[in-house]
Amino acid sequence: MLDAAGLSPNTPQGAYYVLCDIRPFGFDDDVAFANWLVREVGVAGVPGSSFFSRRELGRNLIRFTFCKTPDLLDEAGARLARLGDLAGRRDG
Repeated sequence: MLDAAGLSPNTPQGAYYVLCDIRPFGFDDDVAFANWLVREVGVAGVPGSSFFSRRELGRNLIRFTFCKTPDLLDEAGARLARLGDLAGRRDG
């Protein structure tokens, strides 16, 4: 679902979270993207910079967790499927 939404996940080998690159959506600020994502798409992610001692190393990343129920993951996937269209129309 993340690939289909254009998020290009960096798939972990043994964790229940994933980091995705937000640059294709025109964002260079992970906090702004996380806020926009909740407001416009209804899906929450954690700004990638939260996980780096040098915050600038994660400012192009968002982290998602997938330790959720299948129904909740399906709903998130349906919402993320609209991501590209919404990012193209964002107001900043």
